[in-house]
Amino acid sequence: MRQGLVRVACVLALMGVFSGVSFAGELGHYPLGSEGVKGGTIPPPGTYYRMYTTYYYADKVIGSDGHRVDTNYRLHLFANVHRLVWVSHKKMFGADYFADALIPFLYTEVEAKHLGPGPDDHDFCYGDINVEPFGLAWHQPQYDVSMGLSFFAPTGKFNKNNPASPGRDFWTQMTTLGGTWYPDKEKTWSASILSRYEIHTTKDHSDVRPGRNFLFEWGISKMIPPCWELGVAGYSQWQVGDDSGSDVTWDKSVHDRVSAVGPEINLGDPATGCFYSLRLLKEFSAVDRPEGWVVTFTWTKCF
Repeated sequence: MRQGLVRVACVLALMGVFSGVSFAGELGHYPLGSEGVKGGTIPPPGTYYRMYTTYYYADKVIGSDGHRVDTNYRLHLFANVHRLVWVSHKKMFGADYFADALIPFLYTEVEAKHLGPGPDDHDFCYGDINVEPFGLAWHQPQYDVSMGLSFFAPTGKFNKNNPASPGRDFWTQMTTLGGTWYPDKEKTWSASILSRYEIHTTKDHSDVRPGRNFLFEWGISKMIPPCWELGVAGYSQWQVGDDSGSDVTWDKSVHDRVSAVGPEINLGDPATGCFYSLRLLKEFSAVDRPEGWVVTFTWTKCF
């Protein structure tokens, strides 16, 4: 099997899965659970196409005290995201330079009676695009390291009266740093972590600036010859800055957070140059946000 194909895992992911759904505060752009095992590893030089297919379901909202606050809440979100990644043969600071961009398409169906009369809605449209113009990836015998700078642009349709709007109505600058460690020389075992830091701008249609977010995804895996990989993956996210602006009517000191864990299975097909991944994650320890399940299937093609 081509080692690069087995290790394909792009640094960034689809835009905010929770787009358009407001709770006590504002959520960021990045949807956790998009990357799993070996999330801190960038593939070798080449061009890659990756398609993410994600389904998110939540039937409860967790309040600021960590307890369920609503029993009439349902959120179904289906995301199909198309991403192109280019990794250069040229070196910079001893690392491979890479860049990528993605376009998400979202169908959202939300029932949220706790928000007041008539907020139930559904919508389908393209969402906020993500562009990463600068990234670096280092590869050593027993570890990989990657970093990147990217932004989300408010290109998705947004309507403040529609809780299913696919757009977020603000820009986000995101810094990424990750790594993968291989304990054995054959690299059959791996442990990875991929961290993100989001800084948001003020929303275009209201004086609200969402607070900063810190999050990370992790994974532990074992290669099973000839081309399978089994692992456990998860994530955690914390809001680390207050929401601000004259239109903030909620308690700014309440910061949302959530974690998740679940199994992952991967398959590499060197004959076709494709890589497949399936991951199921269950959320827990949520505060001031939905809590549910995330199922993500990815198909990667290297050229």
